[in-house]
Amino acid sequence: MNALSLELPHDINPKTVPQHVALIMDGNGRWAKQKGKMRIAGHKEGVEAAKRVVKALSTAGVKYVTLYAFSTENWKRPALEVSGLMDLLMLTLKRELKGFMKEGFILRTIGDIEQLPSSTRDAVKEVVYQTNENTGMVINVALSYGGRWEIVETTKELVRKAVNGEMDLQHIDENTFSQHLQTSGMPDPDLLIRSSGEKRLSNFLVWQSAYSEYVFDNAFWPDFNEHNVWNALRDFQGRKRRFGTSSDAS
Repeated sequence: MNALSLELPHDINPKTVPQHVALIMDGNGRWAKQKGKMRIAGHKEGVEAAKRVVKALSTAGVKYVTLYAFSTENWKRPALEVSGLMDLLMLTLKRELKGFMKEGFILRTIGDIEQLPSSTRDAVKEVVYQTNENTGMVINVALSYGGRWEIVETTKELVRKAVNGEMDLQHIDENTFSQHLQTSGMPDPDLLIRSSGEKRLSNFLVWQSAYSEYVFDNAFWPDFNEHNVWNALRDFQGRKRRFGTSSDAS
């Protein structure tokens, strides 16, 4: 990660920042088209934006960040774009490993990474392994990931355990289900940010985001920086989270 010197604005309370922020990094292609460039140029700038945003969230004291990098639906994109994205991911991870170690970041992934090309998959697994003992912020990257896919796979695992007598069907509840999701061990996202002005989940963390606060920013992802992060945190801290209770009860 780039050694950027950032300070949290005085009007953001460090004691009430979200513990987990999820990000739908949307608008790379439209950003590139707007500038008369190829789509891969937008994805490259998107990587730089991700680095800026991760640094800002780390400065704010956020403990977990989940980045929606490549969805199950993204495999339907043109082969040249998919290949370029896979190569970009591989090169980025190799380049950023030293910075991850310096900052103490931990890389995790969710999704079916076995679907990735072998060179990309190996790079992902290597950085996950190398950062496993770090103690800093967790950067959780969603790769070949879909929320519905995750729910189906979790259901199949619970059914398998029940059929094999490893688990009592009557004891399966929401907590049990959450513990078998790929995000097991991480809190659900408190805040979900989407760039580019679109207002939908796009099959991202469908189960986990049931009570997340959403912030939709009109900026394309390559233009995202710490100021977009600060504005999202201000928005989050101005909300009253009731989790289904009344304001009196909360």
